[in-house]
Amino acid sequence: MNALAAYGLLAHGLIFGALATLLPLGELRARVALAATTLALLVGIAPVMHGTFGTPSLTLLQLAILHLANRQPSPLSFAPALGLLGFVALFYPAALGWGAFDPYALGYQPWALLVALLPVAAALWWRRQDSWLLILAIDLAGYASGLFANLWDVLFDPLLTLLALVIVGRRAVIRLIASRTR
Repeated sequence: MNALAAYGLLAHGLIFGALATLLPLGELRARVALAATTLALLVGIAPVMHGTFGTPSLTLLQLAILHLANRQPSPLSFAPALGLLGFVALFYPAALGWGAFDPYALGYQPWALLVALLPVAAALWWRRQDSWLLILAIDLAGYASGLFANLWDVLFDPLLTLLALVIVGRRAVIRLIASRTR
């Protein structure tokens, strides 16, 4: 097993543990998270997740760790989730060949992408988004470690996109229900 596969299995175990904490368990939340993480690794849930969704991004892993640490509110709120969905709505079709430009290829020689992240980091610093700035810094350090071949794989993945879709969809459903009860 190579380092990327080991990372993927361990990360999916932690992500499954973070998902288990969404259950309303009160005082048992931390114990259930630990048990769910262990079970995901021992029973085979993590390998199934790894085979289905691929290697998770460092961003998703960090969000799962923050959730396991009970950090509230989560940095992935409605506005960042909506921004991510807007970005991937343009990125994934182009990366899949629906156009002449392949943005995914930029991640293999990421100098232009790194330069483009400088204003993003400055904006995060300016708006005092310390959580997102730390997530970005760890993402870049993870890419620099050589574990990932493409910078895009460090920043986001399909499971993070699905999570963002759930967050945005949940807000839309809550607004729809609220508008009908008036």
